[in-house]
Amino acid sequence: MNKYSVAVLGATGYTGLELVRILRDHPGLVMRFATSEAEAGQPVRGTSLRYVKAADVPLAEVDIVFACLPHGESGAYSTAAHEAGVKVVDLSSDLRAGQAGAEYGIPELWRECVRGKTLVANPGCYPTGILLGLAPLIRAGLVAGGKPVMIDAASGVTGAGRTAKREYLFGEIAEDYRAYAAGNAHRHVPEIGAGLGRIAGGEAPEFVFTPHLLPVRRGILETMYVPLVAGTSVGAAVEATRSMYTGEPYIEVMGETLPSLRDVVNTNRVAIGHAPVAGVKDPLLLCVVALDNLVKGAAGQAVQNANLMLGFEETAGIGR
Repeated sequence: MNKYSVAVLGATGYTGLELVRILRDHPGLVMRFATSEAEAGQPVRGTSLRYVKAADVPLAEVDIVFACLPHGESGAYSTAAHEAGVKVVDLSSDLRAGQAGAEYGIPELWRECVRGKTLVANPGCYPTGILLGLAPLIRAGLVAGGKPVMIDAASGVTGAGRTAKREYLFGEIAEDYRAYAAGNAHRHVPEIGAGLGRIAGGEAPEFVFTPHLLPVRRGILETMYVPLVAGTSVGAAVEATRSMYTGEPYIEVMGETLPSLRDVVNTNRVAIGHAPVAGVKDPLLLCVVALDNLVKGAAGQAVQNANLMLGFEETAGIGR
C-alpha cells in the first residue's frame, strides 16, 4: 500500500483530536504535521510529533491536508494548500457550496463524484444525517409536496466546538435541553437545501430545521416528520432505504425500530429507523437518524473521503 504524508490543521479541536486518533491506525496515511496555535511546541498525544502553527507547515512535504480550522478561516488555508498541489479535505463550512471547485463529500450518496478528486468539502454533521435519511425516500418518490418536512435535531455539546463559551459550561447545559438557531436560522440550512435539491434532481422539498443542544458530550439524533404521497406505507419507506443502502458498511437500516445514540456513539455508523404516525389526516412518516457528530459527522467521514481520493479501500483506518 502506498504511504501518503498528512497534515492535520486545527488538531486540538474536538474534530481534530478525533481525526488524529483515527489516523494513528491508518495503514496508508502517515501523520507528519499537526497544528495548534495555542499549543505549538507541545507533544501530540500518542505520537512522536509536536504541534506546530498552521503557517509553519511545509506544504512541499505533505500529500494531503485535513483542515479542521474554524469556519471562516479554514477555507483560505485549504485553497492555498490545494493551489500548492496538495490534496485537501476541508471539514469547515467554507467550501461546501462548491467554492474553489470543491466536491461535496457524502460517499454513500456521491461516491463516484469524490473518487480521485483533489479538493473535497466534508459535510456538516446535521446535514449528513438528514440527507442520508431522506435520500431514499426522495429518490423513491415517496415524499409528498405541499407540506414541509419538519426536522428536530439534537446534538451533543462537542458539536459547538472546543472554544470556551459560557453557554456551554457544565453548569449551563447540565439537566437542560434547549433549541437554538430556530426558524431556519442555522448555518447548515443552505447546505441542507442544496443537498436535498441535488438528491431530488431539481427543486428541493421544503423543510423546517430546528437544532437542539443535548446535555451529552457527543452524538446526534434527528427526528424527521415526512409527508408521504397517498397510499404509501412505512414498509415502503423501509424497503426503499434498505434497497438503497444494501452493502453500505456504515449505514444500519433498523426498519421499524428507532435508533438511539447508544447505537452509534464512537463509531462511523449512521442508524436509520422509521415509524408510522397515527391519528393524522394525511400520511406521515417518522424517520429517525442517529450518528456520532465527531466521527461520521466529521473525522470518520473525512477519512472515508480521503480514502476515495487516494484509491484506498473506503473503510481503511476506520474499521466497521
